[in-house]
Amino acid sequence: MTPVEKLPKIIAVVGPTASGKTDLAIKIARKFAGEIVSADSRQIYKGMDIGTAKPSAEEMAAVKHYLIDIKKPDEDYTVAEYKNDAIETINKIIKRGKIPVLAGGTGLYIKAVVENLEIPSVKPDWKLRKKLEDKIKKEGLEKIYGELIELDPEAAYIVDGKNTRRVIRALEVAILSKKPFSAQRKKGKQLFETLEIGIGLPYLALEKRIDKRIDGMIENGLLNEVKKLIKKYGDKQIAFDAIGYREIINYLAADNISVNPHSHQRKSASNLKEVAEMIKKNTRAFSKRQMTWFKKDKNIKWIKKEGEALKLARKFLKDE
Repeated sequence: MTPVEKLPKIIAVVGPTASGKTDLAIKIARKFAGEIVSADSRQIYKGMDIGTAKPSAEEMAAVKHYLIDIKKPDEDYTVAEYKNDAIETINKIIKRGKIPVLAGGTGLYIKAVVENLEIPSVKPDWKLRKKLEDKIKKEGLEKIYGELIELDPEAAYIVDGKNTRRVIRALEVAILSKKPFSAQRKKGKQLFETLEIGIGLPYLALEKRIDKRIDGMIENGLLNEVKKLIKKYGDKQIAFDAIGYREIINYLAADNISVNPHSHQRKSASNLKEVAEMIKKNTRAFSKRQMTWFKKDKNIKWIKKEGEALKLARKFLKDE
């Protein structure tokens, strides 16, 4: 009988936006000689700092962070690329005798690493994307999403029908590979033994944290950050579909035709206070979708207090 192969250990800190993932991940990393691998699909972009709540310079000085500021907003970055980059980074951290702490709210990024998903490396086809975007403008997102589900019924469980970017990507992969999008995300051989810690805050407490965060972003210059970005890259980058950016782009564009075509929220605000309220509303809705995603994962251990997480991490790292 062959002995059971011992897998390297990693810790993942997950949860909805503004739940305190960064703080907790840093505390775990400092306590157990760890380094943090970001799992945030917007923090990868340079210049998108305030609106993505990137860790501060002090936080990044206290603990090493990876996969932040690795792309420009006009550069494409797929889940397959993230998975490869994250696994390579994690293995380097392990080789140095440190504990990798995967932290972020992009559920698919976490899942891709933890479950070693076999994700197709289908390169973007810009002509096809433009064709699909035009079709969505003419016929509506709901109809095009219906076409995706007709082509691939299982996609209903893994693609958010209200997210234009994800619907387009799912159709792109299915059309170019001639295989259903859902059939191309199977679990591979497990690479790591993972402790998944989820921050589960009561909804009202999370709402207050979201509101406080958005107010802080506006006060800290989110408007100017967006202005600089669209001056440099234009307002039509898919990266700017992120909540906080699309609302301000619409506000700046008002009824101008340069409004971001990827935006889900086309209504323009008349002042910055209205913009902030829109961002809060959209962030709350997004946090609910994040929780729906994470709650499907039965391996996540949900905690309410920091001490619970440190106790779980200590036991996990001690157990052989």
